[in-house]
Amino acid sequence: MRRGFALVLAAAALGSSLAVGTGEAAVSRQVESLVQARLAGVVKASAKPARNTAPHGSRAKSAMAVLEETVVDRMNQVRRPHGLRALRLSRPLGVAADFHSRDMGRRGYFEHDSIVGTPFWRRIERFYPSRGFRSWTVGENLLWGTDTYSAAFAVREWMNSPPHRENLLSREWREVGIGAIHLSNAPGTFRGNSVTILTADFGARR
Repeated sequence: MRRGFALVLAAAALGSSLAVGTGEAAVSRQVESLVQARLAGVVKASAKPARNTAPHGSRAKSAMAVLEETVVDRMNQVRRPHGLRALRLSRPLGVAADFHSRDMGRRGYFEHDSIVGTPFWRRIERFYPSRGFRSWTVGENLLWGTDTYSAAFAVREWMNSPPHRENLLSREWREVGIGAIHLSNAPGTFRGNSVTILTADFGARR
């Protein structure tokens, strides 16, 4: 990533506390830890691994598709030495992540919950249903930075933050979906900057 600003958020470990901290790396960042959603339900099913298919627009399409794929590869590279299973790419989680990245970019906010206050797990459940499973768990990491950045940068930023690291190295997850978008003039929180917004939605259904 070229010189600029990056902001990361994580919906991480189970609990009911809200923690906010700031720090300096190569870039400024803010970390927010929220509650991971867990619902009790019913039977087991598997989600098909699939590439995210939502359009990103011409040239940005291939760049963002590559970023999405390489972020998953990089996540699994980081998980492997810890004896953790590789995450499967999930179409439903990918759609949920893409929807959120686009919504944040279009409306100019950067939060797990929607701009109207809908909890992040409710949004994910629209695309990754809990119905029919005896357990359902989701989590989320967010990142935005000015201009563009690599998968290595994104995963490194998350690994340098305890809530994000906890999500990346959780034994709970089976699947992940990635939504990356690039905007040349993003409104609101992004102050008209050229930004790349990345959402990673993690899930497990049993």
